Amino acid sequence: MPLCVMSEGAGPGAHLSRTHLCDLKMGADYTDKYVKGKVSRKGPLVPLDGDRFILKAVIEEEDSPLKSSINVVLFGDLAKDFSLSVHLGDVIMASGFCVAKSPTAHKDKLHACNLQLSGERPCIHVSGRPPSPPPQPKSPLVAERRKRRSEVSAQVSRATKTPKYTYVNLGDLKAEAVVNVYAVVVFFKQPFKSRGTDFCSTLKLTDQTDLKVSCNIFRAELEDHPKIFNIGDIVRLHRVKVKFFSGSITLLNTHGFSVVTFDGAVGGAVEPRTSSRSFHFDQRDQQTVQELRSWASSRSLIPAGPTIRLSAVQPRVYFDLTCQLLSSTLMDSTCTLLRVWDGTRCPHPLLRGRGEPSSSSSSSKERQNLVASVFVYDNHVELAQQLKPGAFLRIYNLRAVQGAAKLPGQPSDQAEQADHLTFHLHGGTAYGRGIRTLPENDPDVQEVKRLIEAFPEEEDDLADLNFSDMEEVWSTPPESLERRCGHGVAVVSLAELKQSDRCGTHHVRARIRSYQPLRLHQALKLYCCKCSDMLDVPDHQLVSGLFPEAPGGSGPCSPPAWALSAQLPSESSRALTLHLSRRLMSQSKTKELLFLQGSTLEETHRLASAFPNIVPVRSSEGQLAPLDLRAPFLFRGRRSYYGCGRCSQPELREPPAEQDQVMDEKLIAEALGVQLLQVCLLMKMQLQDTTDTLDVFLWRDADTFFGVSVEDVTANQEAQDIVQRVMDSLCPAGGSVASSPWLDVCVRSYRVKGDDGLNQTCYQICQTAVTLPA
Repeated sequence: MPLCVMSEGAGPGAHLSRTHLCDLKMGADYTDKYVKGKVSRKGPLVPLDGDRFILKAVIEEEDSPLKSSINVVLFGDLAKDFSLSVHLGDVIMASGFCVAKSPTAHKDKLHACNLQLSGERPCIHVSGRPPSPPPQPKSPLVAERRKRRSEVSAQVSRATKTPKYTYVNLGDLKAEAVVNVYAVVVFFKQPFKSRGTDFCSTLKLTDQTDLKVSCNIFRAELEDHPKIFNIGDIVRLHRVKVKFFSGSITLLNTHGFSVVTFDGAVGGAVEPRTSSRSFHFDQRDQQTVQELRSWASSRSLIPAGPTIRLSAVQPRVYFDLTCQLLSSTLMDSTCTLLRVWDGTRCPHPLLRGRGEPSSSSSSSKERQNLVASVFVYDNHVELAQQLKPGAFLRIYNLRAVQGAAKLPGQPSDQAEQADHLTFHLHGGTAYGRGIRTLPENDPDVQEVKRLIEAFPEEEDDLADLNFSDMEEVWSTPPESLERRCGHGVAVVSLAELKQSDRCGTHHVRARIRSYQPLRLHQALKLYCCKCSDMLDVPDHQLVSGLFPEAPGGSGPCSPPAWALSAQLPSESSRALTLHLSRRLMSQSKTKELLFLQGSTLEETHRLASAFPNIVPVRSSEGQLAPLDLRAPFLFRGRRSYYGCGRCSQPELREPPAEQDQVMDEKLIAEALGVQLLQVCLLMKMQLQDTTDTLDVFLWRDADTFFGVSVEDVTANQEAQDIVQRVMDSLCPAGGSVASSPWLDVCVRSYRVKGDDGLNQTCYQICQTAVTLPA
């Protein structure tokens, strides 16, 4: 355990061999290697919290044809020693380093990696100049004083280097306090990309106080996140801030945050999994870990599952799998196939790759049931592509699926594999879904190794398989949309649909790449079912100018004989006139329908909130007439109704007044000679699958798709929020198509004549409903 690091003056040693800077790469083992270069840049010594330090330098390899340069980052006492002893122009040899990605490579144009030296292993040998001789004291008395001063200084230094940390129980947390805590993990999510630039880890923690708190950690680098492998692991968090939200407690990382993780199994080695480059750990910490282990075990906080072997897996279950990666194949930008095994045989047939023979021999069948196909989707694809064959993995919330859909590239014998198992890691982070690379010393990895070593012959056979030729096409059940149709047609690709001449209903599986318009109010249209005109909803400014407030709109006129008129008080000098139906008044339905003259749009809206039906009218050539049909002809509460200017013959007539007749918009429109326009929602979406893209319209079935009435969308903010939330979920703003979910969609194709008179095929989404999680 690195507690105090000192540089050695000795050379790299005969057991080390040199590696050149141009050959450095992440993931390789440099235990027995060293690098050599001249110090071309040297930064200042930067103090961190406590007695920690960091220093950054650049070394240049002069004796290499490529003359590479690389950043070197030193931590702790090694950084202090480097600052005091090494100068520009010195040639150094460094060993015991780690190779990491350089975050400044795009700016400084140096090596894509950097060297990090921390802990007890690193050693730097300075060979650029001979060491300076120590100064000779003027007298023995001076030498004795200096010796005493040095001893006292060293004692003080050693005394002050031992940090003292105070840990707070979860039950004693205070709002806004910055604390250090020990806790047991009862739930966790692997780090996932947040909306900003950081990765986010989500934990739920508890301790002997039985209080459960949440913890959110935001860090730009994955290696700075806690290395949690199982529920029951123990974490030590330094410098987290306590926040209270709606009665619950959340811990957030602050400046100087660090975390160390320990296996929670009783009796296991207390080996820190550190996210810090230097940390303190003593006997008191070890005792705390042991106490938490015992307490968690007595409370059954460590579950027996859901980690299971392939030998115990059953169809349609979700489980965690510890396995070794044999190969990975990128299927497309949204899916990666991993071929894995754990040394046990699955009791069910496993999906076979195209490179694997379909032999009926017992040895082939046994071999086929050793290697599993894991399809990794969406946000997990990027991490899956970085995995190296031979790595040991734990895949969380893996789903066992029986059978696979057939798509182009599928083996011809797919029908024979209808009952075969595949495994799917769906997109998202629900239920802790994700992938974690495990270290070699993990107890579960050691068990997998033991099982694998029991199959030496099968392992040799597996080496001959051509996993990279695996071209199975995958099918993961949709989690965002469901078809509401009863059609029995098979799923087709977008390329096949575009090439088909058959009009009718089709089933496709795709993502929404983009949609128009982005603003909801622009998607609302007015449609005439008689002449098929589709119009934009007039804007507020246009409608306001059409009301009788305009010159002549509220002039004198003769009301029809069936109307009884009355003046209403107004806030302005204008006269507001109310016209009532005598027939409705005789049946005590006076307020069922009001004709309003001389009001503004705002005044009409206010009255519509108090009366069921308001028809705005104006004076035209001394007679009472309906408004211009570019304005609503009827107001009912918060809803406005429009008429078709082409198909309507507006005339102010008294509506029928049967005793049992309901006064609605259709009855009023018919009485006034107005062809009622239907409000609809029209969107153009571009679907995409692995074969092509397709432009489709959402129109007639928009109510079914969004689960809300389009009429409600025109007047109800909650309905508008639902539509916007659905589209944000299906096509996230600013994200790539890989971040959109897969959808099962019913599409209807039909032919129409274009502006050029030629027939063209159009597509509409139909009988498809969104089923977003609550």
